[in-house]
Parts: sequence; structure tokens; C-alpha cells
Amino acid sequence: MALKVKEIIQSNYRTVVAMTYDQLMAAASFTFSIFLPFTIVTGDLNPVKNFPFILIMVLAVKWLSFYRMGLYRGIWRFSSTPDLVQVIKGVTLGVLGSFIVVFLYNRLENVPRTSFIIDWFILVVTLGGGRFSYRIWKDRPKNFEGTRVLVVGAGVAGVQLVREMGQNPAVNLTVVGFIDDDSRKKGKSLHGVNVIGKVSNLADIIQKESIQKVFIAIPSASSSDVRKIVQACQGENVEVQTLPALNDLLDGKVELSLLRKVRPEDLLGREPILLDQTGLGKMLSRKRVMVTGAGGSIGSELCHQIAKFGPELLILYEQSEFFLYELENKLQSRFPDLKLVCILGDIRNINRMEFAYKTCGPQVIFHAAAYKHVPMLESNPISAVNTNILGTHIVANLAHQYNAEKFVMISTDKAVNPTNVMGTTKRVAEMICQNIQLEKSSQTKFITVRFGNVLGSHGSVIPRFKEQIEQGGPVTVTHPEINRYFMSIPEASQLVLQAASMGKGGEIYVLDMGEPIKILDLAKQMIQLAGMRPYEDIDIQIIGLRPGEKLYEELLADEESTIATSHPKVRVANMRPLKETFSDDLKKITLLESNSSTKSIRDYLKKLVPEYKDQLGSSDGQSEDTSSNFFH
Repeated sequence: MALKVKEIIQSNYRTVVAMTYDQLMAAASFTFSIFLPFTIVTGDLNPVKNFPFILIMVLAVKWLSFYRMGLYRGIWRFSSTPDLVQVIKGVTLGVLGSFIVVFLYNRLENVPRTSFIIDWFILVVTLGGGRFSYRIWKDRPKNFEGTRVLVVGAGVAGVQLVREMGQNPAVNLTVVGFIDDDSRKKGKSLHGVNVIGKVSNLADIIQKESIQKVFIAIPSASSSDVRKIVQACQGENVEVQTLPALNDLLDGKVELSLLRKVRPEDLLGREPILLDQTGLGKMLSRKRVMVTGAGGSIGSELCHQIAKFGPELLILYEQSEFFLYELENKLQSRFPDLKLVCILGDIRNINRMEFAYKTCGPQVIFHAAAYKHVPMLESNPISAVNTNILGTHIVANLAHQYNAEKFVMISTDKAVNPTNVMGTTKRVAEMICQNIQLEKSSQTKFITVRFGNVLGSHGSVIPRFKEQIEQGGPVTVTHPEINRYFMSIPEASQLVLQAASMGKGGEIYVLDMGEPIKILDLAKQMIQLAGMRPYEDIDIQIIGLRPGEKLYEELLADEESTIATSHPKVRVANMRPLKETFSDDLKKITLLESNSSTKSIRDYLKKLVPEYKDQLGSSDGQSEDTSSNFFH
């Protein structure tokens, strides 16, 4: 029994210490407040009869009051304003209870009424002050010399970060100072750390103070802000880390463990998007929505965005078993009430595709399934034709036949004045949607959304650069002047939904991709973010343009222009009309066989898309066969 009591005390010793402290303060406060007035006025040291018994009753009342008001649920180490409020409530209840107990016992004989007011003030100061004094003592700066750190951002997040570093000497960090562009904070001291400069003189401070790490403690920082800070640190041989964005912080709590290295996405991302929630809700809420290519980068993010609007049914159509399984688990975990149907199938399989339409009856279709890797499709053009053209034709025609409300085609900037098979086949896919809308007077609204590269997608440049840097280099860039438009996956998906909600049928929407990024500069930044120097620690090699690759991507064809829409980041293209022979030319896709020559396939694409500039021409060395003349 004694052993069990000892274990209970050991496991709750902080509570026992807190209660002991409070009871000692309560006894001293009540005694002082009762005896002080009489001692000063009359000199009587024992004015109240049976005082020890009264004191015991008062302490019992106060203990119950303190316990009832939750004074022992908090941790002194983290005392804050809410804890002080609880102390005030507990003290107020305890003093009122003491007044009632003493009144009932001896009608307040020789007990001044002001004693209870004095008691209240003393208890608030001693109980509240004891807790905050303990926190101040624990939060005091530790005197040791560790890795020299500069914190950018003297706001709430920065102060919390500095406090945690001071409390945990095991991290071996010494905070040299804050950097903040708010001139009102210049020279101020926050948690014992001075604000010593602005971002504009960050490089000089790093050199002067021998800084080894820079922590960006601004969760609300925009990409341009982060880019400015990182650029100031470049060449200074310091490691730059940042806190996650504000909406990624758990309950807004800042912790040292949340710091991570700055990623390229932090530099290339843009401002948050304002969406027409009403329009999106009208398009998606309580609707049956299907996403083809659901397991891909854009497809999976579209599914997560769509799920937020409460569709009646979300149909995931995907040919990769692993991607489909992974997406299903993530959606079920995040949206437990979401009704899902997973269909494992290929968009080129018309029977499987028709099964999806018959059994699920999708009202809105987002067509994200496609082959997209440019060099791979240059050497496998028949696969690009079968998937990007024939597959789209199947999915779009079925949407028309089953009277879907909307069909949203996910396209690419490479479809503009294409120089490769991928871009050309995607341009044909755009034309298929336009043709069905016009030729068949379809009730389905066919909408195309065109945008550039997305950050971190499968096969994109950023994951490849990361892998090359981890392997020690070299980082390979195809051309020193090559540039690309970049957009984050969530931003692209949100703008796709926005454009889809605005579409009336037949439009090609063009997303605002911002300014193009030079790939060589991106490679240099990624090497510097890894804490190394370009060309010294990690070499950069120029390897030449790959087959079908352009130096500069375009978002509009030469004969197209754009018109503004109600959303600042979405514009609609004025498209060139289709040739009258487009439908007949498209039907000749059946003449292409799996063994068709590369030249015959390119000739077919050139007939459909006259602006296609075949960079390889007939240099592939393959002989022409009879299928190369099937347009004549």
C-alpha cells in the first residue's frame, strides 16, 4: 500500500508541489490579511478566537476552489494569460468561500471586511507571480556557444522559435539576433535577443557575425519574400531553413522540429488563389464527378480539391493499380464521408470506358489521363497517338453520348505551335473537344484548360535536379537559355476547377503562369539551397536540347489572342477555326498500325496540325511505307 502511494506521488509530483505552494501562500495570505489591520491599529497579536481552526476551514475551501477552477491542469513551465485568468477565477471563488465560512462560524467577529480584499490581492500576486516567475526562470537564455543562428522575422513565430531554442540547450544553437524589415523593431530586444538589421543588409550581417544558419520564421511569407532572403544568403556558405506556411502549422504552434530546408517550390510558388466558391459548389456539389488519370500529379490533386465540395460520387479512373490504391487510401482518410468508386482501366479500352459511363453516370468529367514525357514520346509516337488522341476521342465521345454536363480537357502549353509529338497530340485532343462541341451541337459543355509545367510532378525537372545533387552531380541542363513556366500542383488544380466552372462550352482557357523561369538559374538555386556552390561543389553541364524540346514555351498560338475573364488568373483564347476536313482526317487514325513508321505518324500529325514543326523530319532513317501516303 505504501509503495502504491509512493508511485502515485512520484507520477504526480508536479501537481503535489503546485498544491503545496498554493496552500502555503493561501495560509500566509489569510493570516497576514487578518492580523495586519489589528496589529497596526491595536497592537493585538491574537484578535480572532480559534484562528487555527478557522484557518484550516479556509484552506480547505480554497483548495477545493483552486482545484475546481483547474489551477492544477496547467503546466507552470508554459504559464500564459489563460492560466492567469484561471488563477483569478480560483482566487475569487476561494476568497468568497472563505468569507462565507468565517461569517457562518463567528459572524466575522473581529474580522475586518477589508481583510478579504487584501487576501484576494495577495493571492493573485503570489499564485500568478509564482507561476510566471518559474516560466521566466526556465526561459532564461542559456550561456553556451553553439551554432550561430540568425532568425529572420521578429514576430510571434520568431519569438516562439527563439524561446524554444533557449529552453533546449541540447540543440546547441546560439541566436545572434533577429532580422526584420519593420523599422519600428530596429534596436528592440525580444526575449533577450536584439533586432540587429533588415533583409537588405543580411549578407553583411552574416559575414560580420560569422552566421552559420539562417532561420526564416515568417509563416505568412510570400515566395518573393523567401526568394529575396535566399538570394541575400547566396554565396555566404550558410544553411537556410524555413518554417512551413501558416496554413500548414498545426494549431498555429511553432516548433523547432518544423524547420526544414528551403525548397524550390518555396521560391517559385505564388500568392494564394481566390476561388469562386459559389460557382464551384454549383458545378461539383451533389454531382457525380469522374477524373481520368486520377492517380497522376494533377489528377490526384483535382480529386482532393473536388472532394472538398461534397460530390455525390467521385469516380477515380486510373490504369496504375498502385496509384489508384494510394489515392483511394488518402481520400478515405481525409474525407471519410466521401463516396468513391475506383475503376482500374485504360482510357483506350472503349468497353471499359463505357462501363464507367453506364454504371456511374458521371455528370462532370475531368480528363487528365495522357502521356506527357516529351523525349519518350518522340521515340514512341504511336503510343502518344493512341493515348492522347484516340483515348481522348473515346472519353469525349462517350461524354457526348451519355449527355454529361461538362467535359474538362487538361491540356498543355506544349500544344501551342508544337515542335514535338506530345504537344501535337495534345493539340489534336483540344481540337477533338472543339469539334464535338461544334459539329454535333453537343449538350455537353466541352472545356479545355491549358497551362505549363507543375512543380514536383512526375518526371519534372525539379525531382531530377534533386536526385542529381544528392548523387554529387553533375546537374544536367539542356541549354543555357532554356526557360519554362511553372505552377504549383494545388494552384494549377484550383485554376482548372475555376475555369471549368466558368466554361459555357467550346472554350480554351489559358492560366496565368506568371513569368518564365530560366532552367539554368533554377539549377543554380537548387545547388545553393543544398548548401553547396554551383560549378565548385556541384558541376552544371549543358547537354543540348533533347528531341522535340523547345527553348521557350508558349501559351497561345500565333493566330490566337486572349480575352479577360472574371478571374484575374484565367483568360480565354480566341481559337482558330477547324478545317472542314478535320473529322475525315481524324478518322484515318485507324490506318495507323503499331508498326507504322515514325515518319508516317508524323505526316499524319502534320496533316491534322499544320503548325506542327517536326524537328526530326525524316532523319530517323526509317523508310516510308504505304501508310505514309494515306491522306492522298
